Amino acid sequence: MTASERPTTSRPEGQALPARSRNREEPEGPGMSGQVRTIAYRALAAQLRDAIRNGEFADGRQLPTEEQLSAAYSVSRQTVRRAMQDLVSEGMIYRVAGRGTYPVAEEDRYIRHFGSVEELMALSLDTECEVVAPLQQKVDIETAGRLRLPSDEIFAVALVRLHSDVPFCYTSVYLPPPIGQLVADVGELSSPGRRSRVTVIGLIDSRITGSIAAAEQSISATGAPPFAAERIGCKAGEPVLRIDRLYLDDSDDAVELAVSYFDPEHYSYRVKLRRRPT
Repeated sequence: MTASERPTTSRPEGQALPARSRNREEPEGPGMSGQVRTIAYRALAAQLRDAIRNGEFADGRQLPTEEQLSAAYSVSRQTVRRAMQDLVSEGMIYRVAGRGTYPVAEEDRYIRHFGSVEELMALSLDTECEVVAPLQQKVDIETAGRLRLPSDEIFAVALVRLHSDVPFCYTSVYLPPPIGQLVADVGELSSPGRRSRVTVIGLIDSRITGSIAAAEQSISATGAPPFAAERIGCKAGEPVLRIDRLYLDDSDDAVELAVSYFDPEHYSYRVKLRRRPT
């Protein structure tokens, strides 16, 4: 479902937020410095984000217009537009041409910020996984090569990850035999339909002698393969986000390859890059 296809409302334009939330401390004007403008739009985005999370726009209630927000917070429309762009990128709101701006329903919203290997491994904090194909040993020449193995044998398990009981990701996890044997006795990976909050990489990290030290990642847009499409609620061939992650230990040996297909309706990926100081 695209943003323009989300449920809309025929209610009048949303009302401005109460004056108590206004950000009058940040002056606006042509001569305002870039730093102050940055503070202003970030502050506005944060206030709108909090309002959405607190349910002030629940039940499909429309957000105020740019003009209303500009007046309510004493900021320029450019600042409002920048704040709204951030919230769109985060998956907090969506726009419908000619109608207005609406919050994404909480059950359809899944946002996490990944800045370290530890954060990649922390999906168990607010999601569940359901076993599709239990952990088993098999022969897979291509995957063994990606894991940099001398033989063609690997361990594999297929999972669907859910947030608020909504499936948003299908993941195939591949392990070198010594690593697979370390988690072979884990009941949460042993039978189809089994649900838990574990992550395979988290289990590995708790059992290996060393530690998970790095992750290599690639992202691509692709058509949903049939085996993933039926599990995440889309049609085969529909655009999805494919993310491949190869986890390495402190000896630079591969310990897990995870190939995931994400439903873009429920998941977005955002990266912030900084320029190195000269």
